This record gives sequence, C-alpha cells and structure tokens, in this order.
Amino acid sequence: MSRLRALARRGAAAGLVAASTVLAGCVTNVEGGNPDGWQPIVPDEVPEIAAVVPDSVAADGMLSVGTNPPFAPFEFKDSQGNLVGVELDLGRAVASVMGLEFDPQDMDFAMILPAVQAGSLDAGMSGFTDTEERRQSYDFVNFLYAGIQWAQQPGNDVDPAEPCGLTVAVQRTTVSETDDVRPKAAACEEQGKKPMTVLSFDTSDNAALAALTGRADAFSADSPVTAWAVERSDGELEMVGEMFDAAPYGFAVNKDSELGPAMAAALQHLIDTGDYARILAQWNIDNGLLDHALINEQPLEGLS
Repeated sequence: MSRLRALARRGAAAGLVAASTVLAGCVTNVEGGNPDGWQPIVPDEVPEIAAVVPDSVAADGMLSVGTNPPFAPFEFKDSQGNLVGVELDLGRAVASVMGLEFDPQDMDFAMILPAVQAGSLDAGMSGFTDTEERRQSYDFVNFLYAGIQWAQQPGNDVDPAEPCGLTVAVQRTTVSETDDVRPKAAACEEQGKKPMTVLSFDTSDNAALAALTGRADAFSADSPVTAWAVERSDGELEMVGEMFDAAPYGFAVNKDSELGPAMAAALQHLIDTGDYARILAQWNIDNGLLDHALINEQPLEGLS
C-alpha cells in the first residue's frame, strides 16, 4: 500500500473536539454504517457449489459465523444495531453462493475460534489473520492480504521503526499488539533505551481515539482498520510509514473441514464474476485483493 498523503493539521481545539466526536461515533455506534453509495451484493445460489456444502452445515440452511464488533471496516454496528462491514458483506455473498442464509453472531473475540472448534459455529469472521500457529487447529479461507499500519496526529514525526520513548495505542490481542508493539517494547527495554508505553484497548476505535486526542503518540492496527480511522478523523489523524508484515486475512473453519473447500469455491465464484472486487470497492479497499481463492495461502485443486 502506498503512503497516503498527509492531511492538513487543524490547530483549533474545537477542531479536535469535532474530530473526536466523529471517530467516537464508531465506538458508540451512532454513525450511519455502510458507506455512501453502498448497495447489497447478494449473488444467486450456484448448485454445483451448494452440492459440496457438508450436510452438517446444509441441514439447517444457515451459515452461522462468529464476529466481534467493532473492528471497522470489517465488522461493526450501524446506528440501528445491525452488524455491518466488508467482511460480513463477503460472508453473506459466500453463503448465498452456497445456497445458505447468513447468520452472523456477535460474541467475544476470544470465544469465536473455540466455538468453531466445538461445532457450535460454522466459521469465524472477525478479522482473523491467518498465522502458522492458528493453522495448527484451523483452516483459513483467505480473502484479503493486509499488513500493519501506524497512524499519528499530523506533525508528530513518529517513526514505527524507532518506537522507543513513544506511547502507542493498539487493540488488545490483535496481531498489532502481539507481533508489533509488544516485541518492539521488549526490544527497547533490552537495549536500555527509553521505554515504549503500550496502551491496550478492547476495541480498535478506542485505540485510534487515544491517538486522536493525544493520549498516545501513535495507533497501530491492520492497514484497512487504520485507513478507516484516518478517513473518519476529520483530518486529525494521518497514516505514517509504510505498511509492513503483510499477511492474509481468512474465514476460520475447523481443520480439514469440508466446509473450507466449499467456501473457497464460493469465493472463487465471486472473484470470477467480479462481485468480490465490487464488494471490496464499496468499502474503498483496492489493495491486497486475491486473484484466486486460497486455503492457508494454498490454491485449492480444481478451482480456476
């Protein structure tokens, strides 16, 4: 992802309050939800793909998935409390191709993968990064490549490669915390440099708000999440540095489940018809798209 052009700094306190209110809208679920011009994209069932959906999933005609808002733009709630987001739009389209109704369930992030493993959910759709550790127990139907991206208030002169002495906000238990800021903080300590302070929050919105209001020097998150926060900050946040540690996002299913190949086939259909790119474009995502459906970053035999 190329570095976004810095937005003009607003010096007035009133500007900062207004920006805080805009971004806090995500936290309190008072913003509209879907982007301007958004239209539902729900394709028709494809019989040959529906035929390979495992009986255990097809029996009730539902694709039940666990998700943990707010993690905009992937999943969050609109002003009416409805679950919305680009990942849920993709999940709904995948379910439709498989001949299933889409059933997203709001739940604690830490409980989603165990629920998939226990069989009480068919899949997890909550911004899961496909990692080697997670692949030991789950398969991931990859749908996008993204990396870590930092944001700052314009003029802060933050360098993600030189983090010692900084205060950085992050969502708790995300890859940005476990693989980015925590190791960097430990390295600062080991090298005897100024300590790096990590502020961990339950949601990405609150982490971004800490940077926007000056409580933190920077905000670290997955690149689409950072871009979403910057877009809604009324110019009070800007991207800083380049995206790094790119990795795939994926829908999580049980290891060696027959559901994984069925979902990958449905995603390939969306790629072939252009619906996949259209869904992502509605959320201003045009980097990191896949040309072919993958499971654990490997092409599925028989898919185009």
